[in-house]
Amino acid sequence: MSDTITKIKVATIWIDGCSGCHMSFLDIDERILDLAPHIDMVYGPLVDLKEIPEGLDLVIVEGAVANEADLHHVLELRKKSKFMIALGDCAVSGNVPSMRNPIGQEACFERAYFENADTGQQIPTNGVPALLKNAIPVHQAVKVDLFIQGCPPPADAIFFVLSELVAGRVPDPTKVTRFGA
Repeated sequence: MSDTITKIKVATIWIDGCSGCHMSFLDIDERILDLAPHIDMVYGPLVDLKEIPEGLDLVIVEGAVANEADLHHVLELRKKSKFMIALGDCAVSGNVPSMRNPIGQEACFERAYFENADTGQQIPTNGVPALLKNAIPVHQAVKVDLFIQGCPPPADAIFFVLSELVAGRVPDPTKVTRFGA
């Protein structure tokens, strides 16, 4: 028997959301030390890599898919991973980013960049990814294996899910969360 612990390769991404879900992830606090021997964080906002690595075991996605860059990222991450989690209400349901959907892009841009702008009233285009017609939950773009709801999701739920996954079990996060909690 080997004393070597096999680590799972984990990537996280924060697309169209507020980063509250990543803050909840960090709210695991010292319990993260229990997970550290089992997890290798290889990509995400806390890791300084530009290219998405191959052979990911787990991807955690925060935020809705709202623009072409978001869509590109989730498609590439799904292709390179075995298991994907939609983390938080924006990723699960579209939540706040999808509030623009009923009024359409033109009205949204008009309000944001003209009606509410003090100076420089123009729609930014240089270096800004094109918006999709609608902001959508992650599962409408790619296959999602597990959903953890909450705005933000509780740190206890995130810890429970990660603990179960590193133990080789697929968790049921509804045991530790409820919609809107």
